[in-house]
Amino acid sequence: MNTALVWSIAVGAIAGVLFRPKDWPEAVWACLGAALMVVCGFLPLTQAGAAIVKGTDVYLFLTGMMLLAELARQEGVFDWLASLAVAAAKGSRARLFLLVYLVGTAVTVFLSNDATAVVLTPAVYAAVQKARTKALPYLFICAFIANAASFVLPISNPANLVVYGKILPPLIPWLRTFLLPSICSIFATYAVLRFVVRKDIEGKLEEDSEPANLSKQGRFAAWGIAATGLVLISASGFGLDLGLPTCISAALAVLIVTRSRSQSIRDIAKGVSWSVLPLVAGLFVLVEAVNLAGALNGVGGVLRWCAASPHFGVFIASFGIAALSNLMNNLPSGLLAGGALQASSVAAHIRDAVLIGVDLGPNLSVTGSLATVLWLIALRREGERMSNWQFLKVGCRVMPPALLLATLAVSLLSR
Repeated sequence: MNTALVWSIAVGAIAGVLFRPKDWPEAVWACLGAALMVVCGFLPLTQAGAAIVKGTDVYLFLTGMMLLAELARQEGVFDWLASLAVAAAKGSRARLFLLVYLVGTAVTVFLSNDATAVVLTPAVYAAVQKARTKALPYLFICAFIANAASFVLPISNPANLVVYGKILPPLIPWLRTFLLPSICSIFATYAVLRFVVRKDIEGKLEEDSEPANLSKQGRFAAWGIAATGLVLISASGFGLDLGLPTCISAALAVLIVTRSRSQSIRDIAKGVSWSVLPLVAGLFVLVEAVNLAGALNGVGGVLRWCAASPHFGVFIASFGIAALSNLMNNLPSGLLAGGALQASSVAAHIRDAVLIGVDLGPNLSVTGSLATVLWLIALRREGERMSNWQFLKVGCRVMPPALLLATLAVSLLSR
């Protein structure tokens, strides 16, 4: 096997996903790379099919979460939440910053980081525009909390399913491991981000706003989301796969809220970004090909070396996978690390540090996670421009302290 060519195809495909040459959708580049791996003989067709099937739980989970997010968007749930935050701020920009951060945390924890990036971002933008205050400090919240709170629960980030695969811990063991690191991550991210934007959130809002009214269907949608959250927490508590319960619960919520009206269902289906599914499938195939080329053994060897280092291994694993995630996006890096973890016996605290690096590490740059890329696209739709350098200047200050504290918490819990 021509290892160099395999890596060239994989890196080229991932670069296409991140930078979208010719404005082609991300899924096109991932699928082109996957198809090239098969056509060039680097991955047998049967193994490519098996790699796609391996992601079934992730596809179902993403489908359910996207349906819920689109249902909430169409019924005005996110606009209502953002308007509540503006009204509760009582004219204070600093209080509004805290309240938007709390709303973003809740949405990330219970609806996943992609929902925060894709759907909460335009709602927050509309709310702060109405309040006549500078939008960017509040929009930064949507990007950073989407990753900082993404390991509170197994359902908070699709990358959690990727890293752990079939050995995803049940809810109680998960909370024992990740609740304290998540608290460290959320508080550290808030403290540093607030300091960075402190001058922009001084003073008063130009006018107070009354909260928007939530329609009857909107209330049904909110209750449907809450019920789905309970189903997923229960499934996680019993250690069950999360994909199928997520998809079924979301589909039922859509049917109940829309009263099975075909036009309403079509509108929701039309608003879902279905291209995410072939994008993820293509990445599964790409990672399978580079694993055959030796990446699995290489990453596994590094993780075993980290496990052998009693004091610094956990930090090397966490910051190392965080750096890789910013170079190639956290979904393929999570797939690589997850494959290595599932193929070899590695200490639990190293595995936990890897997950934190995959989830939180992408807060460094706009290319770090799919959620951040989607957030950037949402900003452009609202007419806001964000350069890679502008985000990196903030990310360099926000991400390292949060990752350090979260990793330290994992290290202390493992002793």
